[in-house]
Amino acid sequence: MFFRRFLIFSLTVLVCSVNLGRAATLPADELDALKQIGKTLGKEWNFSVDPCSGGGNWNTSAPNPPKGYNNTVTCNCSYESNTICHVVSISLKAQSLPGSVPREMVRLPYLQVIDLSRNYLDGTIPPEWGTMEQLVNISLLGNRITGPIPGELANISTLTDLVLEYNQLSGNIPLQFGNFSSIKRILLTSNNLTGELPATLAKLTTLEEFRIGDNNFSGSIPNFIENWTSLKNLFIQGSGLSGPIPSGIASMTKLSDLRISDLNGNDSTFPPLNNTKNLKTLILRSCNIIGQIPLFVGAMTTLKVLDLSFNKLSGSIPSNFLGLSDTDFIYLTGNSLTGPLPAWTLKEGKSIDLSYNNLMSENTSSDCQPRRLNLFESSKGNTTGITSCLRDFRCEKKYYFLRINCGGKEVKVDDKGTTYEADGETGGPSKFVLSKTNWAFSSTGNFLDDRRSRDTYIWDNISSISGQNPELYMNARLSPLSLTYYGFCLVNGNYTVTLHFAEIMFTDDRTYSSLGRRIFDVYVQGTRVLKDFNIENEAGGVNKAIFRNFTAAVTANTVEIRLYWAGKGTTGIPDRGVYGPLISAISVNADFPVPTEPVPSENGKSMSTGAIVGIIIAVLFTILLVLGILWWKGCLGSKDTIGQDLKGLDLHTGSFPLRQIKAATNNFDPANKIGEGGFGPVYKGLLSDGTIIAVKQLSSKSKQGNREFVNEIGMISALQHPHLVKLHGCCIEGNQLLLVYEYMENNSLARALFGPEEYQLKLDWPTRHQICIGIARGLAYLHEESRLKIVHRDIKATNVLLDKNLNPKISDFGLAKLDEEDNTHISTRVAGTFGYMAPEYAMRGYLTDKADVYSFGVVLLEIVSGRSNTSIRSKEDSFYLLDWANSLKAKGKLMELVDPRLESNFNKKEVIVTINVALHCTNAVGTERPSMSAVVSILEGREHIQGFVPDSSVSLDEMKPKEITSQDQVTKSNDDQSQIISMDVPWTTSSTPTSDLYPITMDTDYWENRT
Repeated sequence: MFFRRFLIFSLTVLVCSVNLGRAATLPADELDALKQIGKTLGKEWNFSVDPCSGGGNWNTSAPNPPKGYNNTVTCNCSYESNTICHVVSISLKAQSLPGSVPREMVRLPYLQVIDLSRNYLDGTIPPEWGTMEQLVNISLLGNRITGPIPGELANISTLTDLVLEYNQLSGNIPLQFGNFSSIKRILLTSNNLTGELPATLAKLTTLEEFRIGDNNFSGSIPNFIENWTSLKNLFIQGSGLSGPIPSGIASMTKLSDLRISDLNGNDSTFPPLNNTKNLKTLILRSCNIIGQIPLFVGAMTTLKVLDLSFNKLSGSIPSNFLGLSDTDFIYLTGNSLTGPLPAWTLKEGKSIDLSYNNLMSENTSSDCQPRRLNLFESSKGNTTGITSCLRDFRCEKKYYFLRINCGGKEVKVDDKGTTYEADGETGGPSKFVLSKTNWAFSSTGNFLDDRRSRDTYIWDNISSISGQNPELYMNARLSPLSLTYYGFCLVNGNYTVTLHFAEIMFTDDRTYSSLGRRIFDVYVQGTRVLKDFNIENEAGGVNKAIFRNFTAAVTANTVEIRLYWAGKGTTGIPDRGVYGPLISAISVNADFPVPTEPVPSENGKSMSTGAIVGIIIAVLFTILLVLGILWWKGCLGSKDTIGQDLKGLDLHTGSFPLRQIKAATNNFDPANKIGEGGFGPVYKGLLSDGTIIAVKQLSSKSKQGNREFVNEIGMISALQHPHLVKLHGCCIEGNQLLLVYEYMENNSLARALFGPEEYQLKLDWPTRHQICIGIARGLAYLHEESRLKIVHRDIKATNVLLDKNLNPKISDFGLAKLDEEDNTHISTRVAGTFGYMAPEYAMRGYLTDKADVYSFGVVLLEIVSGRSNTSIRSKEDSFYLLDWANSLKAKGKLMELVDPRLESNFNKKEVIVTINVALHCTNAVGTERPSMSAVVSILEGREHIQGFVPDSSVSLDEMKPKEITSQDQVTKSNDDQSQIISMDVPWTTSSTPTSDLYPITMDTDYWENRT
């Protein structure tokens, strides 16, 4: 580390050296390389100033720069008697550069440092970098880089630091990494890496730091790590690896920071660390360690953090722990430790958490938090209080509910006065807090590496929240490790536990602050109900409210809700120490009838049982009388079936009163009508909070009827994703059946591409490409990622809406089919649109998610060509876009498919990839079509498509043509099939077209003019 800093300092000094005879210059090739690098990165350098002069914007600071900001290009001008300069370092940190990883770095042959940390770069790591013979440091931390790690990097014999943390890299660690001859740091935390650690890594005897947490590795921690005798820091947290921790770790006597957590596998004993004398941080959390705590742990006098929580440790706490005089944090939470509570634990200065153990407590203060010691549930056998450390606590009454505004003040959320209690007590590393009513919380852990003198356990939101009851999401409680909420004095029975979340610490812009990933687990009553829960992904973005419901059986008058960080997710974006569980609010409500308390009489006594019974009978009689009158007037009857259909649906939307919808649409003013669809009219509305909505009104004459309406509510309400149209809620009052959607400013993709000319949008190729990716992501979520696997059945350009930023969102789930074998109640009737339906679905009614893939392929062709799939040339002649594409493919002229409105302003490689993806998606054989997740990877450039068909007029070195099935043969095969397969299912159009929201009317003359 010192040598590297000294080298950079020396080079910086050389930059300032000026030859009095003649000025040093930068070779033209390197100057041109910098121009290309800047263009690729999205960095606007001032080339009117010499890059090696330190002037212009080559070595300047920004106003109010973020943490870690650096903007430095360093040259060494000592070559050829101080007449020639060479670029030796490029450090552009925390600038949120929007470009890609530049391959052009190879044109700087003297480059030693590449530091592009904390930007917004995408693309892959160029294998060509492996030819850069003087590179010492590569740091790409905190970007959007995908693809595999190129093994060619191991060819750089001078490389000491390889920092690739917090990206989206995939694949295995290359076998070639064993060839590194000078490497000291390999940091790969928070990627998507898989496979076992290659045995070739055993040769890395110079390694000093190795981090691989938050990945998806397999296999065990290899014993060859015993060869890493120079290692100082080892991080293996939430890596996917299994135990045991190998005995070879004993040879790592230079270890200073050891963090291993959340291992899979069987039980194992404590690793032999008795010769490791320099440890400052020792974390062996959730590693399935059994047996007693070794005495040598108490002799580690340099320790600052000791975390052995959530193992199976037994026996007593060693008395020589008293010698850990400099240790600030000790976590022994969640073990089976026994024996008396050591006296040293009550000394000032340390944060100690002994919660959830079997200790024999001699604490007589009836306090779960003496000083900085957390004793919550630290001992067993107590039967007099709600928990062993609260002996004197008694329940004055029993409760049927529990509501907490986590980290915030007391709030009322509705007109009924539903109140969430305040929870503003500052947390801490080993903290227990008891409320004034019937709940408490216990927090364990401190945020590591944040370099702050005091951790933050409550976060205040400064942005607006979308969703119901936004006041519940203005604050949140955080924990770096484990956060447990404990409700007591509850009446036994079944309860619904509702947990409210909103990601309020990340951003939703195009900066590195938006790249954080918060992942944690949730337990209710000791059972894990959410694994690898990601608030942002589940809610479809940041600052969006989401809740999850769970059923809990309360048998001992208590409910326990625990949130646990299992070592996954980023820990350094936007800043170091941003990770761990976060929760906004909790509500627990009885699932059984809550009895009404006796009503006091005037003299202070309760009413008699007879009086209460009389009142109940009178009330029931009145209710029956009113219902009878309503039924006689025809207000009750079969129309209520919609309400019955809604029962049992786990709706994730709000319910809007009719008066609110009328106010928003000015009582359904015809001036606010934006179309007429199959369901009936659609209105634009404005809510009182300024939210613009689209209201779909179910017509009594609707051919779709109530079944599709109910189905659509159920399907959409369960789905939350940035590329699915958001259903704000519904309104069901009397004969009014309404759906309330978010309003999409730019209408449908169909209108934008090939609608009437006055409505068309000028969509350049980058926008079209992002639309393709967005639709693919939405379908991948429906097919593979959502809890309910859903087939849309009617993907087409009119069912893709565009918001104000031209982000695509899939609409129309009235035809959605749950992709679950047990759901036999869902109709399998063929429903879709001519020209978009997969052959197996159209002819045999055979439906899988590959039907959507086929339709998506057709939409891709429409986006590339700017033409509708069923363009009409004349009254007698029509053609399908897919037929035309295959004809051009056969002629080697695929580029003729491109929309002429794009002229030549498009990326030819991306266009060719997109067309080939479309042709693969429209394969006549469903099983040969790719999955939507594979499509996303290909369109984003993370994977290569198999069977590439490039245009003969385009020369791309990266493309290697391969033969694929002729679509002409496929078409002929389909014709042959149609002669022997009877059509026993009806052809229909979409039952819920997007024209319900944004209708499009185009006559034949319009199409004749366009073609």
